[in-house]
Amino acid sequence: MANINDFTDTETWTIESTLRERWGNDNGIELQYADTEIRLHPGDKEPTECPAVIWQYQGCNFVIFKVGQQKYRCQFFYRGYQQYGTGVHEYDDIGDCLISLLQVQADHARDNQMEQENPQPVRGKEKE
Repeated sequence: MANINDFTDTETWTIESTLRERWGNDNGIELQYADTEIRLHPGDKEPTECPAVIWQYQGCNFVIFKVGQQKYRCQFFYRGYQQYGTGVHEYDDIGDCLISLLQVQADHARDNQMEQENPQPVRGKEKE
């Protein structure tokens, strides 16, 4: 079984400074650390314990999993059934992982906002 080290001070600093840059110094974000169990490879029968850092901002939850030395996975979610990733399975740089996560979530939020402001008529139900 893999023994994956916790987030280093440098990794934590990278996360904190990037979040301050994205949402300002008074963003109210508190990083929380957790141990998670995930399958590192599709064929794995047993999950591997991995450290994760979690935070919430404006109703969205963010998670970065550390799956090895300089190996990260990420996702964001609103509810358990609304989970989203970046489309990249694994990153080798936590800064790239975090920036991609924030960008994909911002794009998702923008798209949702545009949908709410400009709903498309259901096909076949257009007004005459």
